[in-house]
Parts: sequence; structure tokens; C-alpha cells
Amino acid sequence: MNDNFINIKFSRKNLHNYWIRKAILQAMQSNLSQFKGKMLDAGCGGMPYKEFVLKGSEVNEYVGLDIESAQVYDQKIKPDFTWDGINMPFEDDLFNCSIATEVLEHCPKPEIILSEIHRVLKSDGVFFFTVPFLWNLHEVPHDEYRYTPFAIERLLKEAGFVDVHIYPTGGWHASMAQMIGLYVTRAKINKVMRKLLEFSSLILLRILFSLAKKEDVSFSEGQMITGIYGICRKK
Repeated sequence: MNDNFINIKFSRKNLHNYWIRKAILQAMQSNLSQFKGKMLDAGCGGMPYKEFVLKGSEVNEYVGLDIESAQVYDQKIKPDFTWDGINMPFEDDLFNCSIATEVLEHCPKPEIILSEIHRVLKSDGVFFFTVPFLWNLHEVPHDEYRYTPFAIERLLKEAGFVDVHIYPTGGWHASMAQMIGLYVTRAKINKVMRKLLEFSSLILLRILFSLAKKEDVSFSEGQMITGIYGICRKK
């Protein structure tokens, strides 16, 4: 499974998630130097970034935590700890860093998980996160939010985080490519039409991805974004 998150090759089978997977990986890679010591993967799922982080950063202990009722992505991979969504089973000031990739949109009360991550981080510990903005309903009914950058910044600061830096994972070109990919792979269309669209959209998506790499994206009026990533720290 990890190859779908780390070794991401564009094909007609991943038209819907190629861009966002690449964007998340690049965002994480650009922040690897800030990861060290003991890391908490909050909402870890199948822990697809574990080996990537351990090999590329100064993290020497990787702890996966997930909700007790979490969807199982890989029968062979279990979280190291589970929690009830209210209290994480850790003492205060335990971790040097934490990540939460595509997790916060599933939290009915995001202020709880953010305050708990803040609690278990050591002073000056960093928190890296990603959330989708343009994405279909998923893990229904446990799909709670789509965050704007302004909302997520407010929630982080209310939880006590400082030095909050938030960035887009893609703008208009990436959004169009992602929407086309989602339609082709997930819309309710017949198999013949789907196969035809898969092949016919490959060139268009390559053009859009190429344009997206050069796009200057800011959180301004009228801007479209695919998602958000950010990093902050505990004072």
C-alpha cells in the first residue's frame, strides 16, 4: 500500500489522487528536517509514511495512534495505540513532533484532537498536517469538514499552537485536474465510458499538472484550492 503514497506514478488508475498524493509527499519532504525524536502519527491508518519519515528525518521512534472505530486500510498493519476521541493515552509533553495527514476532516470536534496533540507535544514540538478541500464524500458518515485556511489557522491558534504556517496543495489547474480525475474514476458511469474517459483524459491531465507546477497560489478572493498543509509548533 505504501507504494501508492511514496512511489507515485501517474497512470489511468490514479487520475483522481495522483496530484494530491504527490503534493502531500512533497509537503512532508520539505518539512522532514523539522521532524526528530519521538513522533506521533495521529489518525495513522495504515501508517503509509512511516518508513519515509524514519529514513529521511531524525525521528527515532514512530508511534501510530488511531480512533478505536477507525476504518481498517490494511489488515497487516495495526496502530500502536487506540483512543476514544476524547483523551489520548499519553502523558503530557511526550512527543517531539506529530503529523496528521488527511485526518482532521474526519473529526467531529477538531478542537479536541488539536488540544490533545498540543498537550502531548513537548515544548517547541512541531505539528504537521494536511486536509483536503476539493474531494468527494468519503468514509461516510464520518466525513465531517472541509476547512478553509482561515478556519484551520484559527483552530490551531485556539488550541495553543504558535508559528502557524499554512499553504495550499494546489490551485486552479490542479483543482481542475483533480475534479476530472475524480469524475473519471468515481462517477457512476458505465465501464465502456469510464475506460474511454480514462485514456482520453491522460493528455489533458498531464498538461494541467504541468501548469499546476508553475502556478503561484495564494489564499486570496476567488482562488480555488485542492487542499491545505501546514506546520506549527507548541510554545
